[in-house]
Amino acid sequence: MRKGILSLLAVGVLATGGLTACGDDKSDSGSGDAGKKQKIGVILPDSKSSARWETADRKYLEAAFKAAGVDFDIQNAQGDKAAFQTIAEQMITGGVNVLMIVNLDSGTGKAVLDKAKSAGVATIDYDRLTLGGSASYYVSFDNTAVGKLQGEGLVKCLTDLKATKPIIAELNGSQTDNNATLFKAGYDGVLKAKYDAGEYVKGPDQWVPDWDNTQAGTIFEQMLTSTPNIAGVLAANDGLGNAAINALKKQGLNGKVPVTGQDATVQGLQNILNGDQCMTVYKAVKQEADAAAKLAIGLAKGEKGSTTQKVTDPEGKRDVDAVLLTPKSITKDNVKDVVDDGYVTVAELCTGDFAAKCTAAGIK
Repeated sequence: MRKGILSLLAVGVLATGGLTACGDDKSDSGSGDAGKKQKIGVILPDSKSSARWETADRKYLEAAFKAAGVDFDIQNAQGDKAAFQTIAEQMITGGVNVLMIVNLDSGTGKAVLDKAKSAGVATIDYDRLTLGGSASYYVSFDNTAVGKLQGEGLVKCLTDLKATKPIIAELNGSQTDNNATLFKAGYDGVLKAKYDAGEYVKGPDQWVPDWDNTQAGTIFEQMLTSTPNIAGVLAANDGLGNAAINALKKQGLNGKVPVTGQDATVQGLQNILNGDQCMTVYKAVKQEADAAAKLAIGLAKGEKGSTTQKVTDPEGKRDVDAVLLTPKSITKDNVKDVVDDGYVTVAELCTGDFAAKCTAAGIK
């Protein structure tokens, strides 16, 4: 792991039981009151790296805001940093009194958050913490725990295959995304013990710029060329995992080399039902969106946010009031749980040849 990333692994979670966020900084509370319009702005990052931003987060946030009767504007920057900043400026000048962002990188995110703060707009980091930023709140999952589940999932899959000294390839997410750093900290914490004990062999280990699935495919094909005996793939999300699976298919290795994932996408779950992907991590996005929406709605009305945890921003050298949710490991044995939770539908998942596989997995 590169030196620049090591410093970020200090991000910690401190349970503080029942903390009510408060402080002198006016951005700690919303600027909404009876005489001002309550409007919430949300900037999503893209729709390329993961389908969830448009298929899940937008849907759940919209539903929560509509139910509360607050005005809102949700836009997607589609991976464009300049567009991200332009959208933010338009939202701020357009009168939002709460701004929630999923940053594309910490530099861009910080610039946007600082501008919002100077305009008296309350700010929330959603899903990704902006390092060195000024958001008053952070709503996400325990991302180190996500990585730990991925590492443990890969170990179980390799154990089930009775693999002997398997060579492990790691396809990490974007190096500019603090979440990717935390995922890696989680799964490296599991795999390092196996490497140190000589049970596993550490193979290629590479970051994928911008979580780009096309680049991930190229990177993994290069990994296979340089290390043809790869026996396990720690892929940081379902998109990267699918890129690896496509490369493995060309060599007739799909289903023989376990691959991890994250996000419980329809594609990822279908890969699991096929036997090509050994696990994914389900993050109940509705819970995350509902928690963030509740916080944003309160801030828009001029209330102070209530959280139960804090995270430490090592670059900003400050603690950020946070809501952190618990992720869940998904294998073929419990794909049904994701459907039962309403995150994906039977109609989406059980198409064509997958109908019989869904039935075999208890999905009706």
